[in-house]
Amino acid sequence: MRDRYLATPTFDQSITGAVNEALWRAVYRLARAPEEYAARVRALGGAWHLLVLSEVWCGDSVNTLPALARLTEGAPNIDLRIIERDRNPDLMDTHLTNGSRSIPIVMVLDAHYVERGSWGPRPSVLQEWVMTEGTLIAKEERYPKIRAWYARDRGRSTLEEVVSLLEAAAGVEVTPHA
Repeated sequence: MRDRYLATPTFDQSITGAVNEALWRAVYRLARAPEEYAARVRALGGAWHLLVLSEVWCGDSVNTLPALARLTEGAPNIDLRIIERDRNPDLMDTHLTNGSRSIPIVMVLDAHYVERGSWGPRPSVLQEWVMTEGTLIAKEERYPKIRAWYARDRGRSTLEEVVSLLEAAAGVEVTPHA
């Protein structure tokens, strides 16, 4: 997995030249990772890697990955690479969501590039809504509600869930954070 990870583009490399690059860059400019999350990651010690199955057209990815990119900027012991879902079906097929190739999927890798857990495709609260109430409304009505949820949340749910996953992978006793 190490060689595959190192051959995979960084966040910036993965969005450069994308059809919707301006959207990605706009969301990234507004993205923040509060210091509390970076401090929790720094406290883990050791090196950690986030390998994300994604595609540039994915709305959930554009709303979550910029916050994770910001997190890596504040914690030197973690880095992030984005791997294309459609070109890596072997990885995708081991991370299905209810039988679906939903993305993004964040794989937490330790210092030896061994997978220690995964997250995705959305923060749990939003995923629950999408799978219940969200199924009751038309797609063209559902997506604006999802975008509005992401705008209100500002990446905090994603950061909380991914940082908690990192803590669990590191063997840190996880207590709920506000």
